[in-house]
Amino acid sequence: MDFKNAVVERLGALPIYQYEFINSADLVFEPRVRQICSGECPMYGKSWSCPPGTGTLEQCRERCLQYKEVMLISTVAEVSDIANMDETLSTRREHEDITRQVKDIFKDLGVEAFVLSSEACQNCEECAYPNAPCKYPDRMLPCIESHCILVTDLAERFGIEFLHSATVVTWFSLIFFDEPRKGTDHEYEQLHQGI
Repeated sequence: MDFKNAVVERLGALPIYQYEFINSADLVFEPRVRQICSGECPMYGKSWSCPPGTGTLEQCRERCLQYKEVMLISTVAEVSDIANMDETLSTRREHEDITRQVKDIFKDLGVEAFVLSSEACQNCEECAYPNAPCKYPDRMLPCIESHCILVTDLAERFGIEFLHSATVVTWFSLIFFDEPRKGTDHEYEQLHQGI
């Protein structure tokens, strides 16, 4: 079984709504997304997972494009009204937990992935930014928009639904990775060869 099929097989145990494998060269990095962050997001300048803590647009672009492939995943949650921000945001933690489980799938199969997820990191009550390094860099999932990727445009281009109704929230994550070359010694090969 090849690597992607091994990933997909394990995704079946998780409540993922949709997913798509994408070539990272197909990503569009939009400087205007960073302007939205600085103008509208209250987390701008307050976290290592948000700009400017994530680096310049060029640094973010280079970080993403060092990987050849990316998997876009979405989860959904039901709420009484997506306009109720407290209720809507309360569903984000489950998405983050699922995203970490997907990251663990890649790790279990011998592939280190770089992950972007939804909104600002909330691992700590108060982020160490900018006075000290991130306390938990292995647990931090920077937000997709911090890397100047407009995820709704990406989802639309690749057929991932996100406008359901006023009672359904859609969350997204991007998992960047390099597929292992055939013949390399990875756990997924051993598992599927009965070793």
